[in-house]
Amino acid sequence: MNIRLDSLIGDLNRLPESTVFGSVSGIQGMLVEIAGVQGNLSVGDRCDIVARGAALIPCEVVGFRSGSALAMPFGSLDGVGLGCRAILAETEPIIYPTSAWLGRVVDGFGGPADGKGALPLGDRAYPIKSQPPPAHARQRIGGKLDLGVRSINSFLTCCRGQRMGIFSGSGVGKSVLLSMLARFTSAEVVVFGLIGERGRELREFLEDDLGPEGLARSVIVVATSDQSALLRRQSAYLTMAVAEYFRDQGKDVLCLMDSVTRFAMAQREIGLSAGEPPASKGYTPTVFSELPKLLERAGPGVGEGSITGLFSVLVEGDDENEPISDAVRGILDGHIMLDRAIAHRNRFPAINVLRSVSRTLPDCNTEEQNVLVSRARALIATYEDMAELIRIGAYRAGSDPEIDEAIQFYPRIEAFLAQDKDENQNLDIGYEQLAEILGADAP
Repeated sequence: MNIRLDSLIGDLNRLPESTVFGSVSGIQGMLVEIAGVQGNLSVGDRCDIVARGAALIPCEVVGFRSGSALAMPFGSLDGVGLGCRAILAETEPIIYPTSAWLGRVVDGFGGPADGKGALPLGDRAYPIKSQPPPAHARQRIGGKLDLGVRSINSFLTCCRGQRMGIFSGSGVGKSVLLSMLARFTSAEVVVFGLIGERGRELREFLEDDLGPEGLARSVIVVATSDQSALLRRQSAYLTMAVAEYFRDQGKDVLCLMDSVTRFAMAQREIGLSAGEPPASKGYTPTVFSELPKLLERAGPGVGEGSITGLFSVLVEGDDENEPISDAVRGILDGHIMLDRAIAHRNRFPAINVLRSVSRTLPDCNTEEQNVLVSRARALIATYEDMAELIRIGAYRAGSDPEIDEAIQFYPRIEAFLAQDKDENQNLDIGYEQLAEILGADAP
């Protein structure tokens, strides 16, 4: 009760002593100029434009020009014209998450998006945009987290509080892999941000991929591709805010986001509209400053809880060195590469373990487990180096013992890496199966 009272007092303290109005003085594309608000607005503040029919259109200030504030709307500008009144918002954007949000679908404003009625309110206000915990106060990364996908569990082991990226071109199985992680993980809570996704896929994802069991311990934040750039960006921030709430409850949270690339595209659209110069491939400088602010919010907390982050990156043109992929790879604690060539061979998940890295390895494994994984990697690498010669029959058996050994074990390792989307694989059993394939003692 005291927490709730303190939160309400904080809200009251944020209320202004008076209401400030401005007026629309110009419109260019999706950018609205608001005059008469000098000294009362700053970048990131909110205001509501009163459109025709007294409809309120929420906007966010993205810059200033010639004494006027430049604002972008969260929705359509239909009904907005010169002279329309702009009302400054009373408080910063906040949400009141609670454990009752589990099993619910939330929109970018923190409201219900599943037709199940209003969302209950928690006792503490969480700002949608917040700073990560201080680096010196954070706990260290915890023990292994079972993700239920044996190729990741065995070759790219993920620990509690780690942040990894899933890099993939379009149509290579990224969304299906994320749904497997959401259903099979041993994490207590899953927070899933669908940023800029196709609207028709939401029900398919909830009913077919996630299912009732997965949804029961999940909070889904969704902003479809047809919604405004501001709302798509805000949905990513809100996803992290919900994850932070459960982390502060001492929970181990798995935060999944699909995708960081669409967050970056939304920020690029906002920056270009505000007059920022394009930098690398049209991405504006603020894109590269906002990415670490978003991704650093995942990780261990200052207490018992943690946020393990798995963020998908849509690789444009299958170019792994395009600007967003390169920037995200440098921020996170590892990367999982999905390979189109492997998908063409009908092996899913199409993870290329040789080009993927988990930065918690080898420290999180036992010596026996590291020896086992290293040997399997070496066999895969040897086979892949000679794959073309083997397929055309140019390699003669007996020429090289290492290649002969790789040819012997490769089909069974490939079968180990393949996994049906409805198959759950325990972390420890994966090592036992790999040891059996290689004829080694179980670690």
